[in-house]
Amino acid sequence: MEFLDVFAIIILLVLGFALVGVWVLLGMMPGRIARGRNHPQADAVSVCGWWGVITMGLLLPVAFIWAYYKPVVALDTEASDVATSTKGDTA
Repeated sequence: MEFLDVFAIIILLVLGFALVGVWVLLGMMPGRIARGRNHPQADAVSVCGWWGVITMGLLLPVAFIWAYYKPVVALDTEASDVATSTKGDTA
């Protein structure tokens, strides 16, 4: 093996490790963003991010949009009916 062969192998190894590192960072990023924004579905966003990486980017845009999306708080209609009832009968 000549010097250039060894040098090429080293460069290919460095590029391979860098590719794996970028792949892992892309998988972790939507979950971290969601946790940082106190997203109530942060675990699901994290799973979507990892599936996005596994599927080579198909679900990654969905994961990033979901991580930045502010979910609408669902109202408990029964609790609000009891609180606003004027009949005085609480069940």
